[in-house]
Amino acid sequence: MLNKNILLTGGAGFIGRWVAKKLLDDGYQLWILDDLSNGQESNLSEFRDHPNLKAFIKGTILDEALLNELFEQNRFAVCYHLGASINVQDSIDDPRTTFNNDTIGTFYILEQCRKYNTKVVFMSTCMVYDRCSDIKGIDELHPTKPASPYAGAKVAAENMVLSYYYAYKLPTVVIRPFNTYGPFQKTGGEGGVVAIFLKNDLDGKDLNIYGDGTQTRDLLYVEDCARFVVVAGFNSKVDGEIVNAGLGRDITVNDLALTITGDSSRIKHVEHIHPQSEIPKLLCNSTKAGELMEWKAEVSLEEGIARTREWIKQGGLN
Repeated sequence: MLNKNILLTGGAGFIGRWVAKKLLDDGYQLWILDDLSNGQESNLSEFRDHPNLKAFIKGTILDEALLNELFEQNRFAVCYHLGASINVQDSIDDPRTTFNNDTIGTFYILEQCRKYNTKVVFMSTCMVYDRCSDIKGIDELHPTKPASPYAGAKVAAENMVLSYYYAYKLPTVVIRPFNTYGPFQKTGGEGGVVAIFLKNDLDGKDLNIYGDGTQTRDLLYVEDCARFVVVAGFNSKVDGEIVNAGLGRDITVNDLALTITGDSSRIKHVEHIHPQSEIPKLLCNSTKAGELMEWKAEVSLEEGIARTREWIKQGGLN
């Protein structure tokens, strides 16, 4: 690829930070745009003096003038679009903000990419799927069920992303990573079940589980996820496609908690804050990623938990 200019939205976030590292390590010229509503600039501190990090811009994807200036000046080859509202409960409480960020913001990105023929890698989520009912796992043809405004906004954005492929022949791909975890994930709040459990275990606190804990998750280590994200940007076979990525193994939240703490007396069950959006079983089928991208997860759950525990133990909290 002659043009090595890359735009990464949401690059100060948990997954975005690892995607930034991979792109910089691979020699691409990187611009990062993030409004820091979920991410933290400190996540990028080790890259501050990297010669290939051209700019960190604190700004929103809803600022069309800013986007226009960025694209006009830099003519990006690929836009990795990870910037989004990601909290399920926030989307239930305030669906307008999530819709604006995740759907309208994606439309603004698409318009710039259409103007400069920039490939779009759109980060969606496994939360758009209905529960898994097949031992082979959830593939890309599995039914969707947007059980929260977050998932609904992502489905709407997915459809816009794919429409630009069909209507304008713009290279686009929708990626649906499953439950990603690892170093730099927040250890409080929603979404980081592994990080939260590990932090509480290290602090000698109870591990609280929403509901009965029989819900399962397919947990993908963040460096495997980042590799998947980056490869999607430079692979024309996935243009116009939806592609999953996961470990291909699920675990109940009860078993995850027991694996982390080893002490069942410290595991407590609490009332679910949004039971209507809970997916009882998530198990990823990544066959398509293997066939089109030659990608597969390399880090086992046990190894990933050990790496994340060590990071938290060393004081890597955010």
